Amino acid sequence: MNGLRNLLFKLLFYGGSVPIVLTTPISALIGWRALVAHTHFWTRWHGWTTRHILHIDQRIEGGRFGDMAFGGAPVLYAAKHQSMYETLELGRMLRNPAIVMKQELADIPVWGWSARRYGVIVVDREASAGALRRMLREARAALAANRSILIFPEGTRVSPGEQPPLRAGFAGLYQMLKIPVVPVAIDSGKVWPKHGPKIPGTVTFRFGEPIPPGLPRDEAERRVHAAINALDVPQG
Repeated sequence: MNGLRNLLFKLLFYGGSVPIVLTTPISALIGWRALVAHTHFWTRWHGWTTRHILHIDQRIEGGRFGDMAFGGAPVLYAAKHQSMYETLELGRMLRNPAIVMKQELADIPVWGWSARRYGVIVVDREASAGALRRMLREARAALAANRSILIFPEGTRVSPGEQPPLRAGFAGLYQMLKIPVVPVAIDSGKVWPKHGPKIPGTVTFRFGEPIPPGLPRDEAERRVHAAINALDVPQG
């Protein structure tokens, strides 16, 4: 039965995603609001298929939307990354944050151009001085538009139990932007593994206590790393 659910999900979600993604440039040309609405349609489609076909639900703990604690002022969300699930769900849940995205994704034809129009922040894994300056310039543009920023500070999707150190991009944003950090622990990997079929269950999004700006780098990284891994349970 679970194998049938996975097959049906692939057929419906990915089949439906093809026309949605291919028509994204049309919305992008109309304007930013049209692009956001188009993106939300895609993420709602993702939410519907995961909930009704895969039987994957979600639970939100903590501050729910951390920036509400700051009167709607932008914050830096730092989230755990275990599956594709949170990359789509957080975009809608957090009210259109500017998402820090690796260069390879931004270079995908059609979709990458639309993502740039949406206002993603491109990060180069080589972390050259020029790339870091561009990332900070794009991040400041997002703040000027009153948008929060979402980063997956460990840099890549990991399996449950894996807790790699934070990448340099997080420290650069934290030190230069001087805004609070809201850590988000996520345990999606238990139902949406990197390899193998997805299984029914509940994904928890736990919003941790905000971390104030201005802390020494080591302390900020230590607190963020601990908070985003608060739900992590090694497998096996």
